Amino acid sequence: MFRLPFLFIATGLACFALLDVTTLAQAAGWIVHPPRSPAGWFHVHLLVLGWATMIAMGAVYQLLHVVLQKEVFSRTLGYVNYAVFTVGTAGLLAGFAAVQTRWIAAFAILAWIGIVLFAINIALTLIRAAQWNPITFSTASAVFYLFLTGLIGLAMGLNFAFHWWPTWHERLFYTHIWLGTLGWFGLLITGFSYKMLPMFYLAHGVSNRTAYVVTILWNAAVLAGAAAFLTAAPFPAVGAAVGLFTLAVYSYNLHTTQIRKAHHKKSPGAGVLAAVYSTRALAVTSTIAFAAILFAPARAADERAVVIFAWAYLWGWVALTILGYLSKIVPFLWWTHKYGPRVGKGTIPTMADLLEDRYVAYVLTAVAASLLLLIIGLGLGSDVWIIWSGAALSLFSLAYVCLIARVFTR
Repeated sequence: MFRLPFLFIATGLACFALLDVTTLAQAAGWIVHPPRSPAGWFHVHLLVLGWATMIAMGAVYQLLHVVLQKEVFSRTLGYVNYAVFTVGTAGLLAGFAAVQTRWIAAFAILAWIGIVLFAINIALTLIRAAQWNPITFSTASAVFYLFLTGLIGLAMGLNFAFHWWPTWHERLFYTHIWLGTLGWFGLLITGFSYKMLPMFYLAHGVSNRTAYVVTILWNAAVLAGAAAFLTAAPFPAVGAAVGLFTLAVYSYNLHTTQIRKAHHKKSPGAGVLAAVYSTRALAVTSTIAFAAILFAPARAADERAVVIFAWAYLWGWVALTILGYLSKIVPFLWWTHKYGPRVGKGTIPTMADLLEDRYVAYVLTAVAASLLLLIIGLGLGSDVWIIWSGAALSLFSLAYVCLIARVFTR
């Protein structure tokens, strides 16, 4: 199972490096401009599809094997899924860069077919395994929301090209974002964290009760938000969805605390700690968002506020969690592939030797600090502050990609 996850993860890392390089090349100019522009669409989809979703798909193929102790339904289908999704994503990004609506529509179809193939492969794997718990429930929900996100994105791409349902575009746009960010990324990260955090902390005997609560509340928040956006419900309906999401985040923080209290390992590693700390920060962010909707709804609906919360969620939690977990996943994959067959046959390095933990701590701290400065710059509306902090974020993120990629040379 090494090659299939490796293809996705390596491609995702390459896309992340491309995002950082292009941001540095234009002095973080795309961050300054409105997000609903060709440059914004290109960079956001490079981050969300090219990097985060690519990495997430690879992680699902690897971690489901660990969780279920069974092979994925079809490796061949996995390779086809990789090829179709990669070509579709590359073409979609090219369409955004060249502002070619027909390209966007055509390659959106191809990317969505790749998502459908992934969903079928994972669904059949879960059905065949018949092991239902918070991990598998969350994974199934996440993949379902990815399918819906892709379907709505496809509808938007076709609308760009042919203007079939212009009055629905705004509804589809916000539903697309909500399902993709909270549904796909949110439930996938929380779901696999139920397995990975106890492993990294060597925590035993932690009850699944809170994990079930998180899964139910998170799904309720995703469905409530999607319904509110699709029906163009009044803004308080969105507030109710954000309230449910905040409760889910607090429940998730409670579960991570229970895992930490049951630990038998002093430190799980700098990357895992970064993921845990980002979860604490997410609780603060969701609380502020909910309070803003309650007490200052007009300001909360302002584009600047939405962009700030999007950066705080996507970069402050999704990206930092993925980056943190990669510091464990990549060395494990590489060590198992290269050195696993040589166990007992001579001196071999440990997994810890493949990646220096203190370097992970240094670079992720710099990434988090740069992101905080960028969010402050967005709040102040200072172009100079945004440009410098955005460039710093890209530079340190690129350094982290190089640090992870160096594992493959050990």
